[in-house]
Amino acid sequence: MSLLTVAPARAHKVIASAYASGQNLEGEVGFSNGDMAKDTLVEVFDPAGRKLGETRTDGDGFFTFTPTEAVDHHFVADLGAGHVARFTVVAADLPKGLTGGGGGAMSAPATASGEPSDIPVASGGGVVPAEIAALVSEAVKQEVRPLRREITAYKEKHDIQSILGGLGYILGLVGVVFYLMARRRLSTAP
Repeated sequence: MSLLTVAPARAHKVIASAYASGQNLEGEVGFSNGDMAKDTLVEVFDPAGRKLGETRTDGDGFFTFTPTEAVDHHFVADLGAGHVARFTVVAADLPKGLTGGGGGAMSAPATASGEPSDIPVASGGGVVPAEIAALVSEAVKQEVRPLRREITAYKEKHDIQSILGGLGYILGLVGVVFYLMARRRLSTAP
């Protein structure tokens, strides 16, 4: 009787990723159910296990790290309760112009102020073209972040196991229908 009163457990996976954005690596850490890792320490190591630096996630689970070496960057974030996010950004995906030596750098979570005083103006009164590209890039980045999270959550919810499970249910229902049809046919036979 006590087994019937136990509530079902809701499993969730850790999701984490990072990508190059300008001279930084930006990423996010959270769970497949949509809960993001808030104010979580993210440590960065090289392939030999030497610590390159660390950063913290913001309130939305996002972080920014400035790489200083052209090596694979292994990210590790302990989310508690046995959940540890581990992911790698390979050296080929890092921003260009990094060297092989030097120490790691820390960076706080990125924020965009977007105040009018931050927009550079050319001497003729127009906005500098290179700065327009930077402003557009920042705006697009802010809009794409939620889409990345939704895509990752979608991938986690609709993996191959759930697809095969759905097909199994369909085949099971077809089997029950055939069984009932065969039983009805046998009962009406002379």
